[in-house]
Amino acid sequence: MTLSEKIGQLNLLAAGEGLATGAAGPTRLAERLDRGELGAVFGTKSLASARAMQERALAGSRLSIPLFFAEDVIHGHRTVFPLPIALACSWDMALIEATASHAACEAAAEGLHQVYAPMIDVARDPRWGRIAESPGEDPLLAARYAVATVRGLQGAGIAEPGQVAACLKHFVAYGATLSGRDYDNASLAWEDLIEIHLAPFVAGLDVGAASVMASFNAVNRLPMHANAPLIDGWLRGKQGFDGLVVSDYTGVQELSAHGIGAPHTVVARALHAGIDMDMVGEDYLRELPRLAVEGLDAQDCDMRFTPAEIEGLIDRACSRVLDFKARLGLLDDPYRGLDGAISAPPRAEGRALARRAAAAACVLLKNDRLLPLKAPCDVALVGPFAEDRANMLGTWSVAGDARDVVTLREALEIREGVRLQCARGCNVVDEAWLTDRLNVHGKTVETDPRDPGDMIAEAVAAARTAGLAIVAVGEAREHGGESSSRLAPDLPAPQRRLIDALSETGVPLVIVVFASRPLALGAVADAASALLYAWHGGIAGPEGVADILFGDAAPSGRLAASLPAHPGEVPLHHSEDPTGRPFRGRFEKFRTGWLDLSDDAAAARYPFGFGLTYSRLRYDAPVLSSTRARGDDGKIELRVTVTNEGDVDALETVQLYLSDPVARVTRPARRLIDFQQIAVASRQAATARFTVTLAQLRYPLAPSLEDAQMVWDPGSFVLHVGPNSRDTTAAEIVWER
Repeated sequence: MTLSEKIGQLNLLAAGEGLATGAAGPTRLAERLDRGELGAVFGTKSLASARAMQERALAGSRLSIPLFFAEDVIHGHRTVFPLPIALACSWDMALIEATASHAACEAAAEGLHQVYAPMIDVARDPRWGRIAESPGEDPLLAARYAVATVRGLQGAGIAEPGQVAACLKHFVAYGATLSGRDYDNASLAWEDLIEIHLAPFVAGLDVGAASVMASFNAVNRLPMHANAPLIDGWLRGKQGFDGLVVSDYTGVQELSAHGIGAPHTVVARALHAGIDMDMVGEDYLRELPRLAVEGLDAQDCDMRFTPAEIEGLIDRACSRVLDFKARLGLLDDPYRGLDGAISAPPRAEGRALARRAAAAACVLLKNDRLLPLKAPCDVALVGPFAEDRANMLGTWSVAGDARDVVTLREALEIREGVRLQCARGCNVVDEAWLTDRLNVHGKTVETDPRDPGDMIAEAVAAARTAGLAIVAVGEAREHGGESSSRLAPDLPAPQRRLIDALSETGVPLVIVVFASRPLALGAVADAASALLYAWHGGIAGPEGVADILFGDAAPSGRLAASLPAHPGEVPLHHSEDPTGRPFRGRFEKFRTGWLDLSDDAAAARYPFGFGLTYSRLRYDAPVLSSTRARGDDGKIELRVTVTNEGDVDALETVQLYLSDPVARVTRPARRLIDFQQIAVASRQAATARFTVTLAQLRYPLAPSLEDAQMVWDPGSFVLHVGPNSRDTTAAEIVWER
């Protein structure tokens, strides 16, 4: 291959934004296709456009090297499933794998070879909009989510019909953003990087994820697109990853804004770090020819490469791109996946799966013996999301169609014996300027021009007449996702005013929250007789909610991220470290309380792992096979019996946490080490069994990334088992060397 041909393979462009769709025309993309200066394209919208681009690329390439095609398939393709954070709330890995497998087949049927998923950033600040795409706040749950998603996307192999290559993102610590602002940098202990943020990537790599995407942020002051210690050192070296690493959108170009060099310098640094493909910016295409001739001597940032070294880095990256295409089967058959031979799964099958996933993702937070509802009944359905379609899809539903959504009103109207009165009650937000910002990607936030007082009065009248109100509130889809941070992660003011007015009627309120992030509910929970956190549930989200409300599906969701009591107490998570001065219920120097948040208000927060069922479940005390174990081969079995004292079958997620009260460094007060879902039939009991091994006791000590080691300390440990991270029973064990 010539130098130009090799550099061309490192160029990754978008099909949209007015470039080209394979048709003739003097666009930038068309020129690249004709000159063989393109390795891959993302964002194609049909099989025909991908096929046309492939034909043009093969004609323009002296060696007939094919393109591969990619797209953002974050929580479904044409069939939009619940948001990733909502799917994680199911804690059902088989279900998550099934949604990924369905999405893969739909994507492959449209000529896609790679999808930019799963997003496995551990996120603990609900102000950050991209927590919507995350599996939540816990590294173990995120790791299992990564495994399930990769298995679903890749199946038996990325060259198999109906499968695609997964791309783990964003590498790494993108979810550790400072103050919840998107694209911001992360400064954290190496121990936290290893134990929290790298752990899901280890899991995804272990099951064969074929590609990785770098993140926009810097980690400990070194931007990830130039972070050779983490990409070439940890990912390639320590983990042995031999797949493809792609940049994020203009991620290489943005290195200059990070302040680490001019365009030619940052290109050399990115290539040296291990970024194989440059997405959209075309900085590789522009700068590498000169660098390959002149080399680099950037004294201002102490970076030097000879021309031979630059060409060696180009060869390395090009080899990885070609190897990726070979693994996809494209070097043997450039039209693999583009010949129409792959059939998309039936839409009805996808809808049924989406409806089941939507119900499983719902988390029942409160129920004063009101749910499930029984027909016949009169219901007032109020709130700005009662008849909404577009927002139900959630953020990053790239190929979704809001016309596929059945609204909550429609889902309830078809139920025999349910007599509905509907009133909007309020708008999503008050401010016209904010409405405009939320509608930046298309109109998803409808505004009713009526007087707000009249709208509330109409909803109150409907609630009084019906004697029961279902209140559909939450966030617009553009409240969450990329570049959508919120200072105060709570319900917008007009919706809080609506709930306040409804609560004064004394009518029982079933409050359903459609959101993309964990919201501080505060007084909303007090006003509710029943409270259901439904997230943005995809095309069948409202149908899944209706199934839960009327008992066709039993609630089984558990929070993948803690819900704060007040928007000011974030970031918040279950795995905090102990301190020397805990709050003991009286004013002193304390950490866990707030001067302006009462104890009663603080109790309104919902902890990680929390969720109710329609049954009464009783946990027996845990039983240990032994209280002592020794050495690497030791193990302790823990079993706990759960009895269903109610009349409804339940699916219970039993959670096991660990405390290490004496260690070389401060360890989390409790850390999730395992969980298991068990079916508990009405008036029956079931037993969850866990095996505790030495591996679960280990933790990283890391004076630096290169010198990190996994250690453990002999002595006492505490196991906590229960239905969530707060309400547990403890058992002490001893592990000896």
